[in-house]
Amino acid sequence: MKLEAQLKSLLTVFIAVLASLPPSALAAMTPVEVRAFEQHRLKANKGEAESQFMLGNCYASGEGVEIDGVKSVLWYRKAADQGHVDSQLYLGFCYQDGFGVAKDQSQAVFWWRKAAEQGSAEAQFNLGVYFENGFGVAADQEQAATWYRKAAEQGKPEAQYNFGLRCLNGVGLPKDQVQAVFWFRKAAEQGESKAQYNLGVCYSDGDGVAKDQSQAVFWWRKAAEQGNAKAQFNLGSRYQSGQGVPKDEIEAYAYWNIAGITIEAARNNLSILEKRLPPEARILGQQRTKELLKVIEAKKAGK
Repeated sequence: MKLEAQLKSLLTVFIAVLASLPPSALAAMTPVEVRAFEQHRLKANKGEAESQFMLGNCYASGEGVEIDGVKSVLWYRKAADQGHVDSQLYLGFCYQDGFGVAKDQSQAVFWWRKAAEQGSAEAQFNLGVYFENGFGVAADQEQAATWYRKAAEQGKPEAQYNFGLRCLNGVGLPKDQVQAVFWFRKAAEQGESKAQYNLGVCYSDGDGVAKDQSQAVFWWRKAAEQGNAKAQFNLGSRYQSGQGVPKDEIEAYAYWNIAGITIEAARNNLSILEKRLPPEARILGQQRTKELLKVIEAKKAGK
């Protein structure tokens, strides 16, 4: 009998929740979402930080309740005030984007700093960006480097790339090309195309690593397959000259053809190449362009 009474009580609560929601909200929600929302609400009202965070997510995404930015911020703040790191991170995003609250970059920095100090790599990276560009805080390249490094050490590829770039150019810290290569490689191995391109440049120029043109081509190819136009241009040039790879003007044609969408030098090189290639070679170049584009599209689709 106790179990039957509990089920009836839960059903009564669920029906009450459904009745409280506007018809437009109910139309787009499943009973499971509404039940989850109510469970989060009950626990959040008791002060559970994780449930307060989840309730903020519900209001932000419209799961189980209509989207309401103000209420989302309210619950994120309740959890953030208890030290809930993800709530601090998300509250920073709310202030950054003006979701449920007036845009305030200094408040974004305030909450991200709290999350960063608890070890949030995402918040650390965001602080790096803000200190680099002077968003919501005075620009400080040393602080930017510090926060990028913290996020990089936790494996965030964007931070690894940004910190590597600072090592390469000596921005906010002493110039160290060996360290630049180290961090570019970390990011490149995680698929960060800009890091792959820059790692290729380091191998090409011998910056922080022994010159190795085949390794330059290797990393440029990885970046090119992700749509990196600079890497595509460089590969076209290498296939044209035969440096680090066998000379192949059909490959040069295809890579310059793709890079030419955004890089004028690639369009110019292609124009010169087209004038001296026989018609059948140009046709092969166009076919190869289509093949490479399929590879790039597949990479973007995550295949």
